[in-house]
Amino acid sequence: MADALMLIVGMVIVFVPMIFIFLVILALSSIKIINEFERGVKFTLGKYTGIMGPGINFVIPIFQAYRKLDIRIKTVDIPKQEVMTKDNVPVRVNAVVYFEVNNPEKAVLNIQDYTYAVAQYAQTALRDIIGNKTLDEVLSNRDQIASEIEKVVDLETDPWGLNVTGIKMQ
Repeated sequence: MADALMLIVGMVIVFVPMIFIFLVILALSSIKIINEFERGVKFTLGKYTGIMGPGINFVIPIFQAYRKLDIRIKTVDIPKQEVMTKDNVPVRVNAVVYFEVNNPEKAVLNIQDYTYAVAQYAQTALRDIIGNKTLDEVLSNRDQIASEIEKVVDLETDPWGLNVTGIKMQ
């Protein structure tokens, strides 16, 4: 009887510190820090459960996951495009798109890679709009054409939780 009691006491002495260490590690791994310029999108068992703001946040390991998003303005370079104008003159145009994430929930849930999607959509809009202009219009109204492209791209990216802040063309 005494041997069994000693065995139980020995097991308690060994396992209690191990359980305590495990719980401390689990608690520390649940702490997530989000910077001021980021937002976190939290998922519980794969389902969207909310936005994590800046500061200390808690995520229950195994049951919850999160994805950080940078909400600062990003730039996407649109490589040189050779576009045929309305009067059949080839023109090489490149541009830069400036955009920001307005709604992190939509940016994560509605589109897989929003940066790539913005670049591709801006590239298509650039070719489409410049293709409907003459060479003289392209050369003299560059800012107006950039504004048209910006409106088209911004309208399309609104459901993705993005805001196009500007497009600059060369």
